[in-house]
Amino acid sequence: MPATSPQNPNQVAEFEQSLDELEQLVSRMEESEMGLDDSLKSFERGISLYRSCQSALEQAELRVRQLSDPGKPESAEPFDPDTP
Repeated sequence: MPATSPQNPNQVAEFEQSLDELEQLVSRMEESEMGLDDSLKSFERGISLYRSCQSALEQAELRVRQLSDPGKPESAEPFDPDTP
């Protein structure tokens, strides 16, 4: 049952570290004039960090859904904050 086990503290730390690195990367890109090669490398790293963070958030959302209603299937509708 790995999908229902508590989230590993290392995963939380990795998420926070990735998010922090992504924020710093965006800040550096906004504040400096990078060359094309550096900009592309930074963009690629940013995409990788974004995907890592997004995956961690999706796993956390799934865990919250499982805890909220353990009887519902895992393929429940995704959360939409704009839905009343």
